[in-house]
This record gives sequence, structure tokens and C-alpha cells, in this order.
Amino acid sequence: MDHKEVILLFLLLLKPGQGDSLDGYISTQGASLFSLTKKQLAAGGVSDCLAKCEGETDFVCRSFQYHSKEQQCVIMAENSKTSSIIRMRDVILFEKRVYLSECKTGIGNGYRGTMSRTKSGVACQKWGATFPHVPNYSPSTHPNEGLEENYCRNPDNDEQGPWCYTTDPDKRYDYCNIPECEEECMYCSGEKYEGKISKTMSGLDCQAWDSQSPHAHGYIPAKFPSKNLKMNYCRNPDGEPRPWCFTTDPTKRWEYCDIPRCTTPPPPPSPTYQCLKGRGENYRGTVSVTVSGKTCQRWSEQTPHRHNRTPENFPCKNLEENYCRNPDGETAPWCYTTDSQLRWEYCEIPSCESSASPDQSDSSVPPEEQTPVVQECYQSDGQSYRGTSSTTITGKKCQSWAAMFPHRHSKTPENFPDAGLEMNYCRNPDGDKGPWCYTTDPSVRWEYCNLKRCSETGGSVVELPT
Repeated sequence: MDHKEVILLFLLLLKPGQGDSLDGYISTQGASLFSLTKKQLAAGGVSDCLAKCEGETDFVCRSFQYHSKEQQCVIMAENSKTSSIIRMRDVILFEKRVYLSECKTGIGNGYRGTMSRTKSGVACQKWGATFPHVPNYSPSTHPNEGLEENYCRNPDNDEQGPWCYTTDPDKRYDYCNIPECEEECMYCSGEKYEGKISKTMSGLDCQAWDSQSPHAHGYIPAKFPSKNLKMNYCRNPDGEPRPWCFTTDPTKRWEYCDIPRCTTPPPPPSPTYQCLKGRGENYRGTVSVTVSGKTCQRWSEQTPHRHNRTPENFPCKNLEENYCRNPDGETAPWCYTTDSQLRWEYCEIPSCESSASPDQSDSSVPPEEQTPVVQECYQSDGQSYRGTSSTTITGKKCQSWAAMFPHRHSKTPENFPDAGLEMNYCRNPDGDKGPWCYTTDPSVRWEYCNLKRCSETGGSVVELPT
């Protein structure tokens, strides 16, 4: 079933007047959630499934999914903040907006986020607990106020906003620092921007993400269910400095959008580490040397290499000094080097699990965040190579095959669907003498990759440096 058929079916399943009820939900086509707390029910349509979620009393229903082919409804306590999204055909996932939001409107009596510390940094006491403070507000006395766990809430309509009882015996309660909801502004680089701006900075209309005209591309909403690629709204699905979109102008493939930065404090950051965890996007250590021993270039400088991975463009990625970081979703932390002949290189960061026993490893890291295996060699002319090497013979970083900047080209995933043109990995879609890629250096269109034939290496497959 293609995307248009799913949309048509979705519209047919809606009953008159139901649209307003669904305004409180975010829907994602072709997506499902891994859920431990759920109910699987028969339903005649989306409206029936919606009613079952709204009427659930055994647990807080934060999301539901409707399987159109099976006419099956699953209501769940989890959402995409607390569980992993998986792709599934013929399924529409609906998540309650209020449980996805980490900002407040007005005095925040409708806030249902997961902030659990006061503005002074003290951990909140659970609403159902009686130590160190006996509460006046609890889940049993105020069952409709969302008093779950130890999350900040405003059950008494306090004018100063959400608060909680604290775990400090000398401080009964305190207020929480919940940012105001500002949908048409962005935090950081706009990775989580979900507003409705749909014009570029030069005033061009955005092309819908589910359209391939006038520009064919690989950002299919069903393939990126967690990126909220809805309608033709500006988004940042690939680690760019700010949200962007493909345009409806055939002569202009894509352009950034002019979205202001939010003025209120950003949502609380994710935990940070001094060692490598997953892809190292939250690494905040001080390693500043690459795997080959090159000194890293400062992120704020443009020599010897000009770039746009600057502290100003990525304000939440901690691009301090010349420390190795991963601001753009690479496979591991990296940096530009001070060697004018080597643009960038990965860094060797100690793994967080290197000293832990097997039963101490963190199983919460999703499979897609594990450090990938790099196929270090290729057979024949490399047309079958499907490794994750993304560096050229001179050390330049590869341009994504789906991107048209800095180099426009026709070797796209759509034009070569069987060539494995994923991310910016080295490939050989056109029968050249070996794997190659377009580079991110505007002055060098393409180069062969830093790979050897397996006959020359013994067929090695190794892990990326950890």
C-alpha cells in the first residue's frame, strides 16, 4: 500500500467531527511502538480506537495505533519519548501531544512532561510517596492531575507554574523551570522543531516531504517516522545547522528556513558522558586528537579548513575548544584536523563499556545507536560494497547521496535504488573502478574512497575505533 492509499484510507476512517478530537494527537504513517503496557482491541476505525484510548482507566493512555488491514487497535502507556519507534506497514501511530511536550502553556496546569527536578536542581519526591513530606496532592486525591512518578505538575493552579514536593527534608516544595511553549521558534539547531513554517529564507514555498516533484529525494516520511516530516513544514532530519526544506522552485533544490531561536530556557539536556556511548553524540570529554594522531582544529576557527559546524550553528552540541564531538549524527566523534591535507578524521574515544562486565552493559541503547561495523575492503570493482566507510583517499568527508550540496548530481537513491546509496557511505553505483563519493569540500567534486580490495587486506572487517 503506497502513501497516497494510506492517506485516503485514513480520511475514510475518520468520522464527521473527529478531526477536532485528533488535534491533540501527532500522527505518524507506517510507524509502531514497542510497548510493555498495552491493550490490543478490535476497532471499526480510528475513531473507535481514539475513544478506547481516551476512556482507558487501567493505565494512562499516551498513544494508540490503528492497523487498517486487520481493523485492530492497540492502546499504549508508552510514546516515542519512552519507547523505540519501529516501521510497520498499514499502521498509523497517534501520540498525545501533551505527553510529548516539555514546555508549558500559561501557568502549566496542563503540563504532562517528564521534568523531575526543581529550578534549584533538587530531585522531586514521588507524588505517591509520604517521605520526606506528607503530600496534600497525590494520585489518589487528585486522579486527573497527571500526578505520575515525581514529574513536575501544577495540580492547584499555582500562578507561578508547575512545582513538586522535594526530596530535601528542609524544603517541602519548590517550582520547576519549565520553558514556555513557542512552537514557531527553535531550540539548538531545530532538530526537534515541530512548527508549521513552510517557506524558505528567500520566500520560496516548501515542497511536501511525501512528494517527489519537482525534486526527487530520499527523505520519505515513512522511512523517517521519528523526524515528523509532515506536510511541507521546515524540518531538520539530518543534522544540518537549522531546519530546511526542498523547494517548489525547479531551479532551487533546497534552502534553509528562517526560524527564530527560542528566548526561553531550552528543555533539559540528555545525559552526557566522558566516554563513548552509542554514536557518541553526548560525548563531552576533552580528547582532541584523531585516530592517526592529528591535532584537532578548533570548532570556532576556519583555518586550515572552512566549515559550518560552528558553535553558533550548533549551540547545543558543546563545540568547545578543539574537543572531539559528533554534532551531525556521524558514526562516532570526530573533528577537523590542523593538517591542511587531511580535512577531518574520527577520534579514538574510550568506550563506556570497556571496563564493565557483560551484565553491566547498557541494554537501553537502541540497536541503531550501536557503533556500526565498517567493512574495510571491497570485492572486484566494489559495486557490492555495503560498508560504512565515508572518507576519501585524501581524508575528505563524503557528501550524503541524497544531498545536492555542495555538489549537484544524479547519483541519488531514487535513480539507483539497488546501489545501497545510504547516508554518505562510499559506493560504486556506476561501475567505476572502485567505491567513491562526492565530497563535502566545495572545491573537490568527488574522490575514490580510502578502501582496498579484500584480496590485498585478507578481507578484514573491524569495529570503528572506540
